[in-house]
Amino acid sequence: MRIVPVRLGERSYAIKIGAGLLPRLGAECARLKLGRRSAIITDASVGPLFATTAHESLIAAGFEPLLITIPAGEKAKNLKVVQSCYDQLAAHRLERKSFVVAMGGGVVGDLAGFVAATYLRGIPFVQVPTTLLSQVDSSVGGKVGVNLAAGKNLVGAFYQPKLVLCDLDALKTLPSRQFASGLAEVVKYGIIYDARFFARLERDLPKLIKLEPQALTAVIARCCEIKAQVVGQDETEGGLRAILNFGHTIGHAIENSFGYGKYLHGEAIAIGQVLAAQLSVAGHGLPVAEAIRIEQLLARAGLPVRIRLSATQRKKLLAAMLLDKKVSAGEVKFVLAKSIGTVDFGCRVPQAAIEQTLMNA
Repeated sequence: MRIVPVRLGERSYAIKIGAGLLPRLGAECARLKLGRRSAIITDASVGPLFATTAHESLIAAGFEPLLITIPAGEKAKNLKVVQSCYDQLAAHRLERKSFVVAMGGGVVGDLAGFVAATYLRGIPFVQVPTTLLSQVDSSVGGKVGVNLAAGKNLVGAFYQPKLVLCDLDALKTLPSRQFASGLAEVVKYGIIYDARFFARLERDLPKLIKLEPQALTAVIARCCEIKAQVVGQDETEGGLRAILNFGHTIGHAIENSFGYGKYLHGEAIAIGQVLAAQLSVAGHGLPVAEAIRIEQLLARAGLPVRIRLSATQRKKLLAAMLLDKKVSAGEVKFVLAKSIGTVDFGCRVPQAAIEQTLMNA
């Protein structure tokens, strides 16, 4: 088992990575000295696979868990589902020392974390991410929230978990499309922070796709280390943490404007990263050869790297970008790359350049 610490003073916690960790959930929670009453929030896809193991583990450790199952998919990440969770927590009489287990992918983690952050003004929660995307990205760093009709993650909070438990065995249940979606965020870490890691991904991608445990553990741990280092310096996205949004400004707009579900998160982010690389070539000095490497690695991972947009779709996409959380004074700000491993945040990009890039997407 690999342990990656997230150092945030009193809010510090550990990310534990390895095979066979889910049956140890109860013992890990007992070690944290959490209250007896608890709730597992999962979804209709993940619950049938892992809920029994998690539930029995908590009971064996002396907890009284409630199982809450929400619909699967991004469309469930809304305030109506949050309200339903609140009602069930209240009926189960959760208290301030009670806790929530978020067990699933990024949608479950974001929603369950938001529920924990806001119920009784905040109760502890534990992340048990079951997808590659959530293990390397959304479960780490404390960003929780839900979507509005107007855009993605427009309601949320910064709220850190007490523990992140990444069981590699869960990845064996993922469809190939879902696993590839997670690889988009893995590639991102190389682009924004670590050129050697990017080169390692170019070399070891076949091993990752085959779920070779040693390669997988090393890559997930490195992604978590990078995110922990960034979050440790900038917990609430006042500056450096914005680099984690490389490709996300356009990616989130694609998700929103095409309707959640047409593109998986990682698929939209892959396209967003390719377009952000093109903007970086045009206005930030990224060598063309490195933009090609980015596109080729994402394509090799089985991700889409192109998107055809009609004039109407481009207009809708631009409108969605203006609702992004990173907009300042009505101006969209981008994370752009100088080279693989080095990026800048808060970059201004002329509207004409954005439109031209979308036309060539």
